[in-house]
Amino acid sequence: MLKNIISYGFTLAFLQLLIACGPAPEEGQAALKDVATVSTETGGEQKAAAKEAEILIVAFGDSLYAGYGLDQKQGFAPELQAALRAAGQDVQVYNAGVSGDTTAAGLRRMDFVIDSLARKPDLVILGLGGNDLLRGLKPADTRANMEAMVKKLQDRGITVMLTGMLAPPNLGAAFGDEFNAIYPGLAKKYGTALYPFFMDGLVGQPDLFQADGIHPTAEGIDIIVGKITPQVVEVLKG
Repeated sequence: MLKNIISYGFTLAFLQLLIACGPAPEEGQAALKDVATVSTETGGEQKAAAKEAEILIVAFGDSLYAGYGLDQKQGFAPELQAALRAAGQDVQVYNAGVSGDTTAAGLRRMDFVIDSLARKPDLVILGLGGNDLLRGLKPADTRANMEAMVKKLQDRGITVMLTGMLAPPNLGAAFGDEFNAIYPGLAKKYGTALYPFFMDGLVGQPDLFQADGIHPTAEGIDIIVGKITPQVVEVLKG
């Protein structure tokens, strides 16, 4: 599957996508503050629904998870929640996406996010790494941060599902091979579910991106959700 995705010839579009994953590094320093208010308008509603739903899922990622540029109900988390409910799952999907997050930033805020919830989540869908690529961070550091987050969650008894990123070809074969091995390697080592490439199905289709040519439209999110939902259902079945 990875070879097919890489063959799309998506270098420019993918680099633009990485830029879209978040603001400048200094803005990312406000990640904890952003999460604390993740949404002042909807945070209370998310917690209330979490108490009522049988299953609590946390979507933990960057702007691709956060629903940048979309209506509140059109982002990844609310659309996934709707799809899972349509599939018969009594579920609440908590949006813990923060624009600008690197894997290091995600690791720093993870305990805060989990501890702030009304109860322990049944599943965390974890998708970070795009901003690491943008900033040229070492794949070894990205892997270490991702591994620390997976271990942190599993130590709490929380099931993890990884959604992967892929390095654009222009970063070089050696870099790409090392980075692209992170997600399948961790999934195998820790027995987690893996969705190899979060943007699968969108690259090379400009009509599925917003006017900036970078962020997915509501239709683009629908495609992502349509592809990932069956796997999430399988994970919830155990």
